[in-house]
Amino acid sequence: MNELYQMVKTGNDWLNGIVWGIPALVLLTGVGLLLTVGLRGFQFRKFGYAMKNTIGKMFQKHTARAGEVTPLQALTTALAATVGTGNIAGITSAVTLGGPGSIFWLWVSALLGMATKYSEVLLSVKFRERNAHGDWVGGPMYYIKNGLGKNWKWLGAIFCIFGGLASFGIGNAVQIGNITDSVNTAIQAFVPSAAEYQVTINIVLALVLMAIVGIVLLGGVKRIGAVTEKLVPVMSVIYILACLAVVLTNVTRVPHVFAMIFQGAFTPKAVTGGVAGMSVKLCIEWGVKRGVFSNEAGLGSAPIAHAASCESNPVKQGLYGIFEVFMDTIVICTLSGLTLLLALDETALHYGVEGTTALNAQALGSVFGSRAGALIIAVGLSLFALSTVLSWGLYGTRCWEFLLGSRAIKPYQFIFTLVVVVSATMDLSLAWSIADTLNGLMAIPNLIALLALCPVVFRATKDHFAAGCRLK
Repeated sequence: MNELYQMVKTGNDWLNGIVWGIPALVLLTGVGLLLTVGLRGFQFRKFGYAMKNTIGKMFQKHTARAGEVTPLQALTTALAATVGTGNIAGITSAVTLGGPGSIFWLWVSALLGMATKYSEVLLSVKFRERNAHGDWVGGPMYYIKNGLGKNWKWLGAIFCIFGGLASFGIGNAVQIGNITDSVNTAIQAFVPSAAEYQVTINIVLALVLMAIVGIVLLGGVKRIGAVTEKLVPVMSVIYILACLAVVLTNVTRVPHVFAMIFQGAFTPKAVTGGVAGMSVKLCIEWGVKRGVFSNEAGLGSAPIAHAASCESNPVKQGLYGIFEVFMDTIVICTLSGLTLLLALDETALHYGVEGTTALNAQALGSVFGSRAGALIIAVGLSLFALSTVLSWGLYGTRCWEFLLGSRAIKPYQFIFTLVVVVSATMDLSLAWSIADTLNGLMAIPNLIALLALCPVVFRATKDHFAAGCRLK
């Protein structure tokens, strides 16, 4: 068994090095930069307009017909997938392995990612179609098939293969594994002897989570939308307020931490105690990689959720993509990073060694106490991760449906639900690594499609504002 594990790890490490090498990072940021230039900095020029017409009208009543969800439900389903373990455990990995400067590159990827996510959502709504059940279906595979033509359907199939497999990694194994890890940390903070029963606790958690995922996922897109609509605001507010408490408690150190972030972005060794191997390349890689893992801009996953919206105007729904990246990365990920850097010193962060959610609990514990800190992380991460599992269950469903037809939906959902049990007991470091690799692989066909269809995005955006369109 150990030999198989090492073979899988070695093979994945080799592939990961290629997928997340310099060419891939250049492609990812390059597409974002091209879209930003082509849209003339749309995400910056129209940021106020986007916020006013997304969060500003979030609670307006919308009527969704059969096979549709409201724009808010489409947003919260997509946010549920993006606001997950990447916002907590992922940022911890970025900071400990890439240094404080990784937060700067996280911001860069997010600012460009706003244009990328806007374009993905716009194209997804524009080129969506109804499936055999009458549901709106969309995403990269459909804007490849319907936008580039049926001769390019093979590229959409490649996206679906990687996306369908990624749903078991980023959307299941990583999320469930981090739930069990954080819950065990919280339980052991109150009952240290519970460490002896960790396997039993994991199995019980796995069975409970499997039941929840199965019930919601089998209920279809409307049930997923209804659940995430309630979960996302609650979990986000709880975590944001907890992090703000740490920031305000250490407010005098905020300028120093920002100096560490900016200095570390270009001279990482200067702020990490000269840790061997710490380089600008590593700093950029972890910042961009964890940024993409968190907000999913460029992966092509979130547009699958947005395609189900009852909104008929692609530009209007695309605005939610800008808000999504802003809330996920600029707000929540930044707060996670600041909380770690403000509350923990260099010794506690132990640069060069991948950190776990125990560091997040320790950071919050500096204000709320160790037990409360562990409990907040356990509750927050569990809600984040569970909602991500539900959304990625939908993404995987749409990918396998595109590949094999509607007959594949129920078998996939059954297997996806069973994998929850396996995910609760597997090695997290390998799960993260495999998820990173699959993320990079599914991004490639999506980015190719965005490059080919960017004129469609530019024209639709220009026409929307030229016609004096305003959201009602």
